[in-house]
Amino acid sequence: MFLGTHHPRLDDKGRLFLPAKYREELAEGLVITKGQERCLYVFPVEEFQRITEALRTAPVTAKAVRDYSRVFFASASDETPDKQGRITIPQGLRHYAGLERDCVVIGANTRLEIWDSQAWDTYLSEQEQAFADLSEEVLPGIL
Repeated sequence: MFLGTHHPRLDDKGRLFLPAKYREELAEGLVITKGQERCLYVFPVEEFQRITEALRTAPVTAKAVRDYSRVFFASASDETPDKQGRITIPQGLRHYAGLERDCVVIGANTRLEIWDSQAWDTYLSEQEQAFADLSEEVLPGIL
């Protein structure tokens, strides 16, 4: 499970340090791809395989499934962190997420998300009140 908020920076070569607490779990490899709201999703290989299997069983006759799968897989990049725990984020993915220097890496349960720092601040400021108001509808009987 991935938790927390981290503030790494991209270097001039498009590399980013993974949060230290997750480096061991991701040391064997990971997959980066486009996510919703213009962030990047970072999946451990096993989780990416689980999602791949779920999309494999989705009906290809559904246009939304085809469209989503095309973008999701075409933009995916498998990466292996270097000995210092850095990953290289391909230029196309950096462009999609607007990543230039200051980034935010958030834990999102089964994945990490990489955001441009300013985009994350804007998103969070817009969503915090909605989060406070929706807990009952999203998790009835739990919280």
